[in-house]
Amino acid sequence: MMAMVSRFGGQIMLKARFLERENRFTALVELEGKQVRAHVANSGRLRELLRPENEVYLLERNEPHRVTKYDLALVNYNGQLVSVDARVPNKVVAAAVSAGQLADFSQFTLARSEVRYGNSRLDLLLEDERSNRCFVEVKSVTLVENGIAMFPDAPTQRGARHLEELTAAVREGYQAAIIFLIQRDDAILFTPNDRTDPDFGQKLRAAGGSGVGVYAYRCRVTPEVIVITEKVPVKLSGI
Repeated sequence: MMAMVSRFGGQIMLKARFLERENRFTALVELEGKQVRAHVANSGRLRELLRPENEVYLLERNEPHRVTKYDLALVNYNGQLVSVDARVPNKVVAAAVSAGQLADFSQFTLARSEVRYGNSRLDLLLEDERSNRCFVEVKSVTLVENGIAMFPDAPTQRGARHLEELTAAVREGYQAAIIFLIQRDDAILFTPNDRTDPDFGQKLRAAGGSGVGVYAYRCRVTPEVIVITEKVPVKLSGI
């Protein structure tokens, strides 16, 4: 399965060297011999990826009122590029659905993004030709151990709340799904990370048992594109 591509807005990636994560959303990197700060658009721990001396790729951002001039987009992890920007997956999935390139959602078209439901804002609202609705939440996955992709890599009350909202949508007669987009290409299985957040794992299993669709896809990542390449089996019982 080949799905939609995200081209990072056609920008050229800048190669840099990771130094340290100063706080949750700011990294210090070395770019062309100078230390600069880059925005990390990911609330996960990323401990296995953001290590001193690791090669990273930046996108230059010139918007006014930004604290940092760069976004940290990719990490070179043992010769493999991993996308760490948690804003990318819902864009990739939305584009893939719009192009009819995800077989699991082929009957749907994208109605809109960032839709309010209950007490949350969910990533996508899909509709079929009969106006049946499907609410979709997309999660960014970067943690892979021995081929096993896991989410989350830090406790997430927000993620648990999204699962409750998706479950409520099913109870009210809608369709609902959660998609785990693995932003790297070495995963052969997905499972909830009960070791890090058992509450999320429990709520994911409950949601799946209540009719919420649970899907995982892996990607090929390059400095130019992100391509959804394969559907990955999901094991809700953990490992």
